[in-house]
Amino acid sequence: MKPAIVDSHCHLDFDVLQDDLTGVISRAHEAGVHMMVSISTRVRNFDAIRTIAEAHDEVFCTVGTHPHNAAEEPDVTAEQLVALARYGKCIGIGEAGLDYHYDNSPREAQAQGFRTHIGAARETGLPLVIHSRSAEKDTANILEDEMGKGAFKPLLHCFSSGIELAERGLAIGAYLSFSGILTFKSAETIRDAARLCPLDRMLVETDAPYLAPVPHRGQSNEPAYTAHTLAHLADVKGISVEDMARITSDNFFRLFDKAPRPAVFGVAA
Repeated sequence: MKPAIVDSHCHLDFDVLQDDLTGVISRAHEAGVHMMVSISTRVRNFDAIRTIAEAHDEVFCTVGTHPHNAAEEPDVTAEQLVALARYGKCIGIGEAGLDYHYDNSPREAQAQGFRTHIGAARETGLPLVIHSRSAEKDTANILEDEMGKGAFKPLLHCFSSGIELAERGLAIGAYLSFSGILTFKSAETIRDAARLCPLDRMLVETDAPYLAPVPHRGQSNEPAYTAHTLAHLADVKGISVEDMARITSDNFFRLFDKAPRPAVFGVAA
């Protein structure tokens, strides 16, 4: 029997996955992936994600505005996020953060949205799913500044930054989530961050339909492929796949503590 795995970050409402959702979930189960979190990128599309979560026991969701879309939803308030997060299967806030690689939204709008989402995460006690690309210093500065105003639970998703953000994030209690990028030949810096990260602070994800891991690189990604990233992470940390599955699952349920723990994941160590 394959070890039970959580895909802590995917986008099941995106057409390439939603158009074959039954197949996507079936293949996930075959690979041992028994829980998936479909991450919000626009608050106005939350109903679509909620509908998917309602229809599938193994799917949970978050609510938030991606930094790419910050300028589209500048008036989203922490109060709105808090209200939507009351939905039973909404277990996190985000994804929000900073993306200076594409700069699809003005940086000021991204920063404002980021702080709004931090406020909602602080008020709800739900983890904040953070997107950071080419914005290490500003991401760390905002996280440290906001943590000084009151505690919240940060998760640096799809970690693809350097050691500085890893160190500063870990210092304030953040978790790091590793995607298929970890398996890329050129991603030694990401593997260095994984080596640095304590075992009790790491998660795995796909970010599907993006960033398919080796041996599926270049294809559309899907939750089943979390198993490849998990195996690679186990190798980087020098432990068994079974232990890595147990550790990352325990970490997930500790961080996303609103999510019920299905029997397939066993009892937390």
